[in-house]
Amino acid sequence: MAIVLFTDFGAGDLYVGQIKAVLQRLAPPIAVIDLLHDAPAFNVRASAHLLAALVGHFAQDSVFLAVVDPGVGGTRSAIVMQADERWYVGPDNGLLSVVGARATKGHCWRIVWRPEQLSASFHGRDLFAPLAATLAAQGSLPKTWTEQCNGLDVEFGGDDLPEIIYLDHYGNAHSGIRASGIPRDAQLVLGEARLAFARIYSEAPEAAPFWYENSQGLVEIAVNCGSAAQSLGLKIGDVIAWK
Repeated sequence: MAIVLFTDFGAGDLYVGQIKAVLQRLAPPIAVIDLLHDAPAFNVRASAHLLAALVGHFAQDSVFLAVVDPGVGGTRSAIVMQADERWYVGPDNGLLSVVGARATKGHCWRIVWRPEQLSASFHGRDLFAPLAATLAAQGSLPKTWTEQCNGLDVEFGGDDLPEIIYLDHYGNAHSGIRASGIPRDAQLVLGEARLAFARIYSEAPEAAPFWYENSQGLVEIAVNCGSAAQSLGLKIGDVIAWK
């Protein structure tokens, strides 16, 4: 059992530490894994596709605390979802919906519990973290904290997202496209750029951009010994096509 953190809070800001303080207080024996804290800020759709690409490497009893929540404090619901034996806690704004749509089986519950003190702007610490910690410590949902529901309010579906969804510190551009569906002789189209496939970096000329299947199974745009983001002027949300 582990609690896995996926947020857009930024690893260098003060928010992650506050969430970990709650987890340590309520579930001290449980391992906490920092999966990602620079998910695309405010971009729920891109983050939903990125999360879906990453969860398969974790044990089936893992509890994902996922927060990309620009509507915090508003009308969106708070949700717990079980999909393919993994648990997910977070806002019902579409963030968990790609995981749910691609799962072979799943259930969801609304979080009806509220703590005595609930910051309007930090549900990650005050609402989601206590529930995730309690779920991980007990191995089951606290029954009075949730009520079962028929589905999520916001659904993005399980289809691929033909856009750039993440830029890593190398300048590589991760897409929301699963590479298994793209022929290896296809050219990727990004604005004026046309990119050929290479299996590994060393198959491409140095400083040349190319696309490949990354370790999460996604189409990724890279430059051999360089930054695709800089050389091609890429940003999150850029549309990708192929021919």
